[in-house]
Amino acid sequence: MIHTNLKWLNRKKEITINKEIYRQIYKIIKNYDQIIIARHISPDPDAIGTQIALRDSIRLTFPNKKVYAIGAGVSKFKYLGNLDKVDPNSITSALLIVLDVPNYFRVDGIEDFTFDAVLKIDHHPAEDIVGTVDFTSSDYSSAAEMVADIIYNTRLQIDKTIAENLFYGIISDSERFLFKNTRPHTFEVVLKLIKDFNLDFTSLYDNLYEKSLKECKFEAYVINNLTLTDNGFGYILIDSNIIDEYGVDNSTASIIVNNFHFIKELIAWCFVTYDDRNEVYKANIRSRGPVINEIANKYNGGGHNYAAGARIAKKSDVEALFKDLDAACEKYLDREEQ
Repeated sequence: MIHTNLKWLNRKKEITINKEIYRQIYKIIKNYDQIIIARHISPDPDAIGTQIALRDSIRLTFPNKKVYAIGAGVSKFKYLGNLDKVDPNSITSALLIVLDVPNYFRVDGIEDFTFDAVLKIDHHPAEDIVGTVDFTSSDYSSAAEMVADIIYNTRLQIDKTIAENLFYGIISDSERFLFKNTRPHTFEVVLKLIKDFNLDFTSLYDNLYEKSLKECKFEAYVINNLTLTDNGFGYILIDSNIIDEYGVDNSTASIIVNNFHFIKELIAWCFVTYDDRNEVYKANIRSRGPVINEIANKYNGGGHNYAAGARIAKKSDVEALFKDLDAACEKYLDREEQ
């Protein structure tokens, strides 16, 4: 079943967006026959799920358009759908849609393409990407919540598979509504997706949260080897041989990092792995107190106030990142005591 509901969410709510932005988004999508949709490197379910959902919505609405979702895939997220392989030489006069990423150096897979216009849809604080049409708002829990709003306020169409991917994105980026970026509007969007398409959300959770015994043992290793400072900062640099020993991959650290959110002694934590193929250290950073994205920006990274990441070339810079994060925790504790 396909829904094209244009009237939903007209009532007053805590997230207020000028309806003009929805009109502009629909118009720029309608005006281009070739569309490339990209998101950030090291993607999570919100990034990939929203990317595929928007691609499929545009294809459903405009069957003659050539719409592609690009970037490196993640085997663990195959349940979200397939990404596209595209010859850059075949793309001319195209629209680039960038999702869930505020800076160009973290956009995955666009290096060999040229574009006539950019549509940006992002819930991170604004950085260097400025779209021809720009929908940037940190009021949203996820890119998926933003795209759901766009679909329900324009003539873009939606089916059950699209709704499921948007559900995945919202649930994963809000960590089942646990994070501070969750608002009443977030629940309203999820409720509408569930009711419109009779989503079996308990079975959808299996895809998001099912894990192997190997991953559990790896998480136990991290817990047992985490260094905790007097300021409540926990950190670990995980060697490649540990990844191999536990039979997991580098993405596993990013998957388990949110599991530490309710450890009483932690107010911020950082897991770092080394990517041998790209010769770079990957940092996953979370916080329950100090703002961390500004620190991540210093180390070729970025993100939200309390969830961020970075890609770092030198081990000495990893150590510097740890020191900066520990200092931020110390300042945070000092303010709390005043």
